[in-house]
Amino acid sequence: MILVINLFSRDIAIAMTDSVIFHLAIPIDNVTQAKQFYSDGLGCTVGRENSQAVILDFYGHQVVAHVTQEPLTSQKGIYPRHFGLILPSKEDWDKLVTRAKEKELKFYQEPKQRFPQKLTEHWTFFLEDPFSNLLEFKYYTHDEAIFGGRSVDEIGDR
Repeated sequence: MILVINLFSRDIAIAMTDSVIFHLAIPIDNVTQAKQFYSDGLGCTVGRENSQAVILDFYGHQVVAHVTQEPLTSQKGIYPRHFGLILPSKEDWDKLVTRAKEKELKFYQEPKQRFPQKLTEHWTFFLEDPFSNLLEFKYYTHDEAIFGGRSVDEIGDR
């Protein structure tokens, strides 16, 4: 399979044997707590680890949690920074909500429906990990809203 990516107006052809994997590095201050939240809580598989970092299989994507000595502070709201997943079905989203509740993960925002009966209608909830990183998990009623729907200007709650 050849994947063509338009990167800064240059076409780059990349030979891929599977699919593209997203990589994200996040700050933590305790590897054991990170494994508890992401592996025990969310069901992520733990990859390589040492005293300074742990690699997590975040539903097929790579999240690397790095220990930092800088203070970890909470944001004042969900913007500008959070990360997460768009689930392929409402059933999958519901299962993740149930798991988060059963594992007693900290909800930053409870599960809810946003923009009902609009192209951008989706179901969402936010979790806060022990390091003040915010995670959003959502399911869009209309697939087109994920990348399309350019005629609609709704993006978030702002």
